[in-house]
Amino acid sequence: MIIDGGVPITGAAGGMAWQTASIPADNAGRDDAAGPFDFAHIHRGGSTFLLVEIPPDAEACMHATDTLDYAVVIAGEVVLVLETEETVLRAGDFLVDRGVLHAMRNDTDETATMAVVTLPAHPVGKGRTV
Repeated sequence: MIIDGGVPITGAAGGMAWQTASIPADNAGRDDAAGPFDFAHIHRGGSTFLLVEIPPDAEACMHATDTLDYAVVIAGEVVLVLETEETVLRAGDFLVDRGVLHAMRNDTDETATMAVVTLPAHPVGKGRTV
């Protein structure tokens, strides 16, 4: 075990629990690969593991990334906003985002928490917006 502790929420998008510089990952070393989240991290060719908190009434920001994202709602409820539809995701629901334009909105009065893993991917359509 390298780290035994919580993930610091360092910004509006949450906190980075872990990141790798490349795929396949280099498992050598014992340095803590966590840190503040920045969208630049997800476009460096490695992986990221994020803990994302979405507060009530947070602004839903439509965006696309050149990544394949695996997400699970850990607590609360979010609305996945796509270009032509919306769907509610609740605790235990999974999402696979293949680089499409999307946003998350929280219409409840409790903070929602998601775990998200991002992997580099070829662009879809016009590609990333962030």
